[in-house]
Amino acid sequence: MNNVTLKKIDQTNFAACFNLQLREEQAQFVSHPIRSLAQAYVYYNQCTPLGIYANAELVGYVMVIYDYEEATYNMWHLMIDSRQQGKGYGKQALQCVMEYIATKPFGNSNIVLITCAPQNTIAAHLYNAYGFVPTGRRDEEEIELSFTIKN
Repeated sequence: MNNVTLKKIDQTNFAACFNLQLREEQAQFVSHPIRSLAQAYVYYNQCTPLGIYANAELVGYVMVIYDYEEATYNMWHLMIDSRQQGKGYGKQALQCVMEYIATKPFGNSNIVLITCAPQNTIAAHLYNAYGFVPTGRRDEEEIELSFTIKN
C-alpha cells in the first residue's frame, strides 16, 4: 500500500495544486483547487488546505474547515487527480483527514460534515463505507453526511 500523507498547502506547493485535474464528468461535483485555495485565503482563521501525497507525489487536494457557529468540522473539495484515481488514494486520504481532524486544530468537536451529490456514486460509496450517515439536511442539490469521531 502506498504511503499517503497530508501536507498543508503553502508557498512551496500551491502552484502544483493548479495542475490537479478531475475527469470531465466529475468537475460538476468538486471545485477546482484554485477556487478552493481562494476560499482558504478568505477563511484563513478557520480552515486548512491540504495536499494529498502518495510517496511524496501530490495526487490530490482537500480542505478542512471549522464552522464556529455549529461547532463542527467540514471536509470540502476532496479530490484525487484523474491520473491517480483507482489506486486507493481517496480512501487513505479520508483516513488521514479524519486523523487530522481528531487533533482538533480549530475547536473541540468530534463531528465531521461533508456534502455529496447523490449522483457522485464513487464519493458516496467512499463516505458510506467509512461510516458517514445522512443528516437529513441538504445544501442545494447535495446531501449532507455526518461522522462522529470516537475518542
